[in-house]
Amino acid sequence: MECEGYPMMFFPALSELGGWLRHGLTLRVPGVDVAVDRDEAVSRLRGGHVAAAGGLGFSSDQLVWAEQVHGVEVAWVDGVDGVGALMGGVDGLVSARVGCGLGIYVADCCAVYVVDPRCRAVALLHSGRRGSDGGIVRRGIDELVRRCGSRPADLVVQLSPCIRPPWYEVDFAAMIRRDARDCGVPAGQIHDDGTCTASDLGRFYSYRAERGRTGRMCAVLGMVAE
Repeated sequence: MECEGYPMMFFPALSELGGWLRHGLTLRVPGVDVAVDRDEAVSRLRGGHVAAAGGLGFSSDQLVWAEQVHGVEVAWVDGVDGVGALMGGVDGLVSARVGCGLGIYVADCCAVYVVDPRCRAVALLHSGRRGSDGGIVRRGIDELVRRCGSRPADLVVQLSPCIRPPWYEVDFAAMIRRDARDCGVPAGQIHDDGTCTASDLGRFYSYRAERGRTGRMCAVLGMVAE
């Protein structure tokens, strides 16, 4: 599927929750040379990513981005401090604010979407090997519980495509699913179709398969007024 002319993936488990929730994952953009370093690749893709987020209902001044330092810190987002606000030192964003879009970049790491349809709150987490080892999904769920009164039994968790064995030596997607279950999320509400980014370079960017010179997919999650 496309959003504002850019290829984008949507997840049925999240789409089924209703029009108040908006989400998506941009895919590889044909014709854009991304065989450069990360910052330049993101710069070349940024306009398309912002346009795609706009198609979901979030203008550039409604987007908040995680800096992403391959850590486990998460930030509570209660507003947007200027255009393209960046939350420094964090790999996860949690919010209950309507009209605020959360954004992270991935290229082999997993974008973990966590949604509470009862309290209407969301978390978007960047979880690679280090984040999964450190339990960033647990932290994100704990923040939803603490800030919003979420109950783990109500949560819906969606994993994006990410790198998997045999392309990568650690199955961190399994760690993410385990941590969500251990937090109390029912197994039937944890969704992962097993897609490996490194195995499908026609649709995805892969840091491992493309030796570090590649683009990034943009994950977006947020809520809009009905």
